[in-house]
Amino acid sequence: MALPEGRYGKPRRPLPRWARWSLPVIAVLIGSVIAWVGYRNLGTQPVEAKQTAFEVLDDSSVEITFEVVRQTPEQAVVCIVRARSQDGDEAGRREVLVEPGADTVRATTVLKTSKPPVTGEVFGCSYQVPAYLSTR
Repeated sequence: MALPEGRYGKPRRPLPRWARWSLPVIAVLIGSVIAWVGYRNLGTQPVEAKQTAFEVLDDSSVEITFEVVRQTPEQAVVCIVRARSQDGDEAGRREVLVEPGADTVRATTVLKTSKPPVTGEVFGCSYQVPAYLSTR
């Protein structure tokens, strides 16, 4: 059965041959770029820190010991440490400067808190040291 003329518009032309193979290639390229960017941002970190110990000193301070492993030991690193109270709230936070040196460094700091602390932890580290922490 033939369609009535003028009622449904012109019939579609099939995609040209180049468009049939180029669209999937473009999709794969875009996916590869997204995967690469994700790996660079979320993959292995150039600076890693892990808490090795903490000691609650009193109702307003905790001592935190942590280890920093970095790929470029000639660069200073800033690490953020924090304390949590019994209810899970963040009771204190501090930035700690780790000077250039060995690729693995152990650091200890005392953190003052606004509530009685129950734990101390390392939140993360970065090579982007703020100017107010820099020794230069």
